[in-house]
Amino acid sequence: MQSFDLIVIGTGSAGKTVAEAVRQAGKTVAIIDKLPFGGTCSQRGCDPKKVLVGAAEIIARSEQMIGKGIKTKASMNWSDLIQFKKTFVVSVPERTEKEFAEEGITAFHGVATFLSANTIRVGSHELQAKHIVIATGQRPKPLDISGEELLTDSTGFMELTQLPRKIVMIGGGYIAFEFAHIAARAGAKVTILHQGKRPLEGFDADLVKLLVKAMEAIGISIILEASVTSVKSKGGNLTVSYRQSGKIHSVSTQLAVHGAGRVADVAELNLEKAGVEVNEKGVTVNEYLQSVSNPAVYVCGDASDKGPPLTPLASYEGKIVAANILKGNRQTYTDAPIPSAVFTVPTLASVGLTEEQAREQERNVKVTFQETADWYVSRRINEKFTAFKTLVDAKTGRLVGAHLLGSGSDDLINLFTLAMKHNISVKELNHTLFAYPTHGSELSSMLSDY
Repeated sequence: MQSFDLIVIGTGSAGKTVAEAVRQAGKTVAIIDKLPFGGTCSQRGCDPKKVLVGAAEIIARSEQMIGKGIKTKASMNWSDLIQFKKTFVVSVPERTEKEFAEEGITAFHGVATFLSANTIRVGSHELQAKHIVIATGQRPKPLDISGEELLTDSTGFMELTQLPRKIVMIGGGYIAFEFAHIAARAGAKVTILHQGKRPLEGFDADLVKLLVKAMEAIGISIILEASVTSVKSKGGNLTVSYRQSGKIHSVSTQLAVHGAGRVADVAELNLEKAGVEVNEKGVTVNEYLQSVSNPAVYVCGDASDKGPPLTPLASYEGKIVAANILKGNRQTYTDAPIPSAVFTVPTLASVGLTEEQAREQERNVKVTFQETADWYVSRRINEKFTAFKTLVDAKTGRLVGAHLLGSGSDDLINLFTLAMKHNISVKELNHTLFAYPTHGSELSSMLSDY
């Protein structure tokens, strides 16, 4: 039995943040991961995905400008792109483990399982600590359908050495939409099967509708209220069957990708032995990100039942957990404005309340929605599907929500977030000078009605 002040399970942005902060305070720390060290975002998620999106953006930009100064559409060499992507991820595990060693953090490779409230087994090692942090992230949600083992997950998609000509994306969230754009721009025929009435349910309905038009314009087929029932393989092809309006339909494809949601990756932890409660969203925690049933356990990142699964939020939660372990429960989780972006082409970005949420809360807000294909920033690159929606509190004159569609939205949403975080009024924003012509300089135009 080896004893530590802290054991962290997971080496992504959440777990790494906690481990390093507690170690810097002079405490003994062990860290465990069953996967290559460094976490999902840097190796299997955000970072490598954005590399692929970058290539898709070049294809889109060249196509938009044909006849307006550009002669031919750019083309993509998939295998070269994947090799380029690997240059961003290949060094992550070794670099991360080296950093832990230099910092005096004891690292263990393998599956962690609880033996008791404060004891962990990993391989042949038994470890105990006053505090244990679960930062294991998420994994694809089991679909419980026949042939589920034939599906490729997001990790597998980004490792493909060759891209099939026909691809089915199962789901209507970030993964399905982003990968659909990448694959379509690379020349694949893509079909999205989503069981809901509309995709990207957490985003503004009007902007999502416009994004769907943009996707259909490049040949992506989106089938809604389609519940996948089975996947079968024959002769190198797959048949994906789905139920829609009470009837069974099918689509033939060469690759089917699971993008239909993720769940907390805690099934192997034996949480019942530690007395740790879990619900369908993740480990149940209080405002201090501490397990409600085992005070020795804290949770941060995507494995908890707090907040959306976003990398900046995971780091933020890691800092909260570290502070509460070191100084006692003082810092609480607060719902600060959290921006998010779907890296489709064009990009969809959002912060704050949607119009639907504002209505549900009976907020007195002024809503402005406008398509902006005729604005300079869109016309300059001949971008056809762009828009914005802003929600401003009628009494205070402050932003409560902003939703953007178009190139540059992933950066512009940060200006709206800054304004919301620091209670900058719309009047003050309208009197702020921004470099011109930039996406930021359009902010005042989006708020000109206030």
